Amino acid sequence: MVKSLKVLSIPFLALAVLFAGPALAAKSSVYTGFLSSLAVNGYDPVAYFSEKRPVKGSAKFELTHMGATWRFASKANLEKFRAAPAKYAPRYGGYCAWAVSQGYTAKGDPNYWKIVDGKLYLNYDASVQARWEKDIPGFISKADKNWPGVIN
Repeated sequence: MVKSLKVLSIPFLALAVLFAGPALAAKSSVYTGFLSSLAVNGYDPVAYFSEKRPVKGSAKFELTHMGATWRFASKANLEKFRAAPAKYAPRYGGYCAWAVSQGYTAKGDPNYWKIVDGKLYLNYDASVQARWEKDIPGFISKADKNWPGVIN
């Protein structure tokens, strides 16, 4: 009986060690989701500005920036981002803008977005975005004060 418990506990202990490290570490400055390295869930951040809609990026056009993999729909968009990443990358590393304004982080969904004063912001979902849109300048001001402290 004792021997069988040891055999069963070894895999569970290994899993606990595997997942404890990331849980205790500071969050990445770019949201990539669990077990992913893709920023903006693989969507092209430049396309929000040029096409005014979310466009999936391609593995043919990708680069690494701030520890994340960014994908683009075209080589031209990749080059625009390479030349000015701060212009195109979503604010708060792609975390939900409303959540950051509240002092915590949540995933940013590339389908719930808005460009405000030339900056791209993502929100968690439609209901959070509706809440955020009630006072965008106020929430941006609060989020700016909270960022990047919410990832440390």
